[in-house]
Amino acid sequence: MNIEELVGSYSIIGSNQDGESHNYKGLLLLSLDGNNRIIAKWTINNTQKQTGTGFFKNNILVINFSYTGDDQNIYKGVVVYQCLSKDVLDGFWSEKHGNPLYLGKERCFRIKSKSNTLN
Repeated sequence: MNIEELVGSYSIIGSNQDGESHNYKGLLLLSLDGNNRIIAKWTINNTQKQTGTGFFKNNILVINFSYTGDDQNIYKGVVVYQCLSKDVLDGFWSEKHGNPLYLGKERCFRIKSKSNTLN
């Protein structure tokens, strides 16, 4: 698999970095910059925007991300995805100020555009 194959839109399901099973859904958009680095944009539960940059090697995608919380503080973390295929990413993540006893989890499924499907 190569980095260009990861570009696209993904629906995501995940759980937060706590022991409470706070689940979420959202959208992940992956694109490339001029240096072939990943640019990531998440929208979580239709409201929270997160951005990040990352790199890809040996079917592993690593993205450093940040976002502004409801309290107006900036939160930072890292997510690591195992690329099971170009259509399915299985990941775990941690934030700097998250509960160190837990990891967040996230699974991403490529959103296929209707123009790419056969009738």
